[in-house]
Amino acid sequence: MKYALNPFAIRAFAHRRTALSALRANSSLSVRLARYNHHTDIARALEAQGGSQ
Repeated sequence: MKYALNPFAIRAFAHRRTALSALRANSSLSVRLARYNHHTDIARALEAQGGSQ
């Protein structure tokens, strides 16, 4: 059986990766934390919307 790719899960995964890379960026701590929180919020919203198992 083939599994369909869930576009919400794919986008949520991409935003989680972007959030982690934001922590390693060469910026001030406040900017890194703001970017991390922004992408984490988007990932959580996408997971709630599309439901990743």
